[in-house]
Amino acid sequence: MRSVVAPPRRARRVTATALLEVRDIVVRFGGVTAVGGVSFDVGDGQICGLIGPNGAGKTTLFNCISGFYRPNEGEIRFDGQRITGAPRHRMAGLGIGRTFQNLALFRSLSVRDNVLAGAHHLGRAGFLACALRLPGAVREAAATAGEARRLLALLDLEAVADIPVASLPFGTQKRVELARALISRPRLLLLDEPAGGLNHGEVDDLADLLRRIRAEFSLSILLVEHHMNLVMHVSDKVVALDFGRKIADGTPLEVRTNAEVIAAYLGEAPRERAA
Repeated sequence: MRSVVAPPRRARRVTATALLEVRDIVVRFGGVTAVGGVSFDVGDGQICGLIGPNGAGKTTLFNCISGFYRPNEGEIRFDGQRITGAPRHRMAGLGIGRTFQNLALFRSLSVRDNVLAGAHHLGRAGFLACALRLPGAVREAAATAGEARRLLALLDLEAVADIPVASLPFGTQKRVELARALISRPRLLLLDEPAGGLNHGEVDDLADLLRRIRAEFSLSILLVEHHMNLVMHVSDKVVALDFGRKIADGTPLEVRTNAEVIAAYLGEAPRERAA
């Protein structure tokens, strides 16, 4: 395998208090421990990269944070509130948005309608008010449509807004899913392999976009990603996993020069990895 990363830019130090706290998380599938006592924080306004070889436990941990899995042990807190094992349908309302490695879009719907679907939980007018088009419901719908237009412009999706997503290239669909997550007004954005399937130019654009999103929406980002150059250049901190345990936690420079991280990617013979 080629070298882990190119030299990163100097990381932006974020000193704000933790928005996400992951404490001693353990996840077992039968007799296999997929995550073994992992702890880390994501600061308010911080971009945190979660890395590791295939089977290191990244996706399992991600699924615990986003409510898809319930850990066997440990605690997850968001903005001081315990969310361990909270159902996934509550996450958007709590302020946690997510994209997926395998796209989870409504393929027959237009780009615009997919984005608007992400704002469903924000509705306060009620079914009857919407059906009768009462003034409050009309104002609410107009505000949501305006926010959708802003996101379509930000993510360069205006030209395809009324086209079914199934007919669009994979990279464009990735941006649609990102817009749908952003319209939910998250404070924490969970990105699962956002660079997957993108070419080098698109990855560079994604790095710039993530920084802009962090600034414009005042949110934190936790991304699981195999593209090491992206992670090291965009992240304020990086957490590295291997065989379900944390092996490094620090700035991009600290993690990329960590002996255990180098060994996990380059220096050891293959072993049976956790799920």
